[in-house]
Amino acid sequence: MKRYLMALALLVAACAPQVTQAPEVRPELRVEAFYPAATGLEWTYLPEGEPLSNPPYRVRVEGPAVFQGEEVLRFRSFGRGENRVYYRGVGPFGVRLFGFEDPSARVVFAPPIPEYPPEGLLAVGYRWGGESEVRATLLTPQGERPLASGRLAYTFEVLEEKEVRVPAGVFRVFRIRQRYRDEKGEALYEVWFAPKVGEVRTREGRLLMDRNFR
Repeated sequence: MKRYLMALALLVAACAPQVTQAPEVRPELRVEAFYPAATGLEWTYLPEGEPLSNPPYRVRVEGPAVFQGEEVLRFRSFGRGENRVYYRGVGPFGVRLFGFEDPSARVVFAPPIPEYPPEGLLAVGYRWGGESEVRATLLTPQGERPLASGRLAYTFEVLEEKEVRVPAGVFRVFRIRQRYRDEKGEALYEVWFAPKVGEVRTREGRLLMDRNFR
């Protein structure tokens, strides 16, 4: 698989800054789900180490959608010129990533990547993983054009449960190491997840600044 494919599937390119606002807190949005995914939920993030005055990135749950024939939820990540939609399934099985789109490309994971396991399994020492075919297509006014394809292996492990302080406050999180591997090499990421809150640190190294629910 071309190295380009892993970069496309795993990384978010740096883009020109644009001003975004913090999410408005909506008192009616009260989360009971272990993996928050209700329509209208929104989180804001800043890359670790950046001044709080810098423009943030935002993630918003836009609601139900159909992706590659599957009923899923749309999660939009935007800010600083970024505009990407992730398609996820959320349920008793945990969280599965089916793919994502940006204005110029679509990436599909078959089978979907299990980003998080059933909530009863998320504990220190738990490991899960697998392998997916990755298909990337270029989106043009004339239609879709194949861009790249290949196999992507992944292994996730819960390293520890700890208390962390980020701009949004203090949270009890699970530290999760994500390892992705293709024929060209591997990439390592770390995510901090807080139940009923969401990702406190994303794999891109962005820390939670605020959210519009409690």
